[in-house]
Amino acid sequence: MQDSLTAKGRATRARIVEGAAGVLREQGPAVTTLDDIRARTGTSKSQLFHYFPQGKDQLLLAVAQFEADRVLEDQQPHLGRLDTWESWQEWRDAVVERYERQGDECPLGSLFLQVGRSGPGARAIVTELMRQWQEDLARGIRSLRENGLVSPSLDADREAAALLAGIQGGVTIMMSTGDSTHLKAALDTAVAHLRASPHGTAPV
Repeated sequence: MQDSLTAKGRATRARIVEGAAGVLREQGPAVTTLDDIRARTGTSKSQLFHYFPQGKDQLLLAVAQFEADRVLEDQQPHLGRLDTWESWQEWRDAVVERYERQGDECPLGSLFLQVGRSGPGARAIVTELMRQWQEDLARGIRSLRENGLVSPSLDADREAAALLAGIQGGVTIMMSTGDSTHLKAALDTAVAHLRASPHGTAPV
């Protein structure tokens, strides 16, 4: 449906999704009603169902996509220019700051509890988020390789996959304990591993 909307319609839909995301972050998906979202976004019931004819579940999926996009947006511009060790450090700090700011409540996880994590829509959102995130990390590792900062034989895709797994593990522990130590350790160890590869600069 979104592809058939006018520019004004797309802007209205985006405004509803962003407003809904704010309400859901504050109240949680379990207790938030469509009336709460209508009040926040200033939309009528007919307007809300015009853009989300399947109701709350469809809107929750749209908000989940919005939150997934924010995961990568919050890492920019650093994630898009991982071509020096300084840029990797800046990206590392941005990731830690993002998840420390988020705290122990994951809006994306909360949304998926409501719409069903294993459903095709939710699974597609998570799959695409992880694919894009890993691709961005692999691109950064290839940039290091092209700049002669790591071994030319380093497998960028495998290293990016391991790094992403470490981040996700650190975030999971942080949400359980409120402590970012494991997330920081995963990031620092992964970057140190890259720096220690042949032809790279040894970590300090």
